[in-house]
Amino acid sequence: MAILRDSSTIAVADGTATVHGWVQDTRNLGGISFVTLRDRYGTIQITLPKKKIEPALFEQLTKLPRESVVAVTGEVKESKQTSLGLELIPTFCQVFSTAASPLPIGVIDKVNVEMDTRLNSRFMDLRKPEIRAIFELRDIAVALISEAMRSEHFINVATPKIAATGAEGGATLFKVDYFGKPAFLAQSPQLYKQMLMSTGLDRVYEIGPAFRAEHSNTVRHVTEFTSFDGEFCWIDREEDVMTMIGKVINYVLAGLKERGAKQLALLGKDIRVPELPYPVLTYSECLKMVQDAGLPLKEGDDLGTDGEKIVGEIMGKKGIELYFIAEYPEEAKPFYIMVKDGTPYSYSFDLDFKGQEISSGGQREHRYDVLVARMHKKGLDPADFEDYLAAFKYGMPPHGGWGIGIDRFIEKLLDLPNVREAILFPRDLNRLRP
Repeated sequence: MAILRDSSTIAVADGTATVHGWVQDTRNLGGISFVTLRDRYGTIQITLPKKKIEPALFEQLTKLPRESVVAVTGEVKESKQTSLGLELIPTFCQVFSTAASPLPIGVIDKVNVEMDTRLNSRFMDLRKPEIRAIFELRDIAVALISEAMRSEHFINVATPKIAATGAEGGATLFKVDYFGKPAFLAQSPQLYKQMLMSTGLDRVYEIGPAFRAEHSNTVRHVTEFTSFDGEFCWIDREEDVMTMIGKVINYVLAGLKERGAKQLALLGKDIRVPELPYPVLTYSECLKMVQDAGLPLKEGDDLGTDGEKIVGEIMGKKGIELYFIAEYPEEAKPFYIMVKDGTPYSYSFDLDFKGQEISSGGQREHRYDVLVARMHKKGLDPADFEDYLAAFKYGMPPHGGWGIGIDRFIEKLLDLPNVREAILFPRDLNRLRP
């Protein structure tokens, strides 16, 4: 059907074309019938005047079940009655696949369908233009990320997703049998991207899968997600990392607003590109906000979903959607985050978007002895991180970085009710299929 969107074809008042797609709907009005054909780019009306169409062709097209896959050849005519401004008068139809009936879920029916039902028939759910638009926007966002990172001289890398140790350890590791040896699915590329900082590849980024065995059945948690990670050398403070993230995110937002205008219109969404730099709140300031709102948290506690939501509401009233929360207690952060000497706080931050964390980052500890001491304090055995530590023992520049959840970013950008809406085939505590 894309041929009908070629400007040279549309300019022709009469011509012949072949269109391919799914039968979306059929209307029989006695002397004339209409078949709506849909593909990735939209719909076109196939018009069947009964007296002008071969009876066998008329019967074939009007009896096809919804969602059957066909190719229709015919005359292209201008039409003021269709949104495309064109219609097709068929002369031939090839049926590639006749759809079974009834359909597992409707494509154009205005009926609310439960999330689980939609995900069970995701192939059908994705035939809806508004659902596909989410993933078209996601594709544009990933392309824009790569453009932004290359403009800042970052190199794209790919790190292992099966590893001997976890980046953060703990109960959120998926253990696998690696030819009789214990191994784990990667929680993040953290350890590897830090190791690369000692190689001379001083700016790297990766967009890839990560895995967390979290026993959380919420609208914001999944067990497999896509992470956008960056790491770079020669920083002076964690603010250098925040500045870089702001530049990249704003590039993506501006690009989506322009390149994704059609998809955004279909979803009824607009994108606000904020001013740089993004506001920076401290953990202590946010803790006071949530305490004043009645949430009984104490110093050192995780802000949690409820705390983040409260801060997001306060910032939202000021018209601020993106903001950093910095200076978290060092106890709440992994061993590789640098600690502010003489204080209980760390050179770390989260990036929150509309009241939800979408990124964590900070300045890393590059001093070998201090890093080993941090491991001991966290109850980790440095011997389990021998390969990682070797990169620090033989010369490591000061560096910092971040990880951003692509799925959560798209979820918050489009105000989706569930992060699973932004993942083609989500995996969670209860879902391993399809």
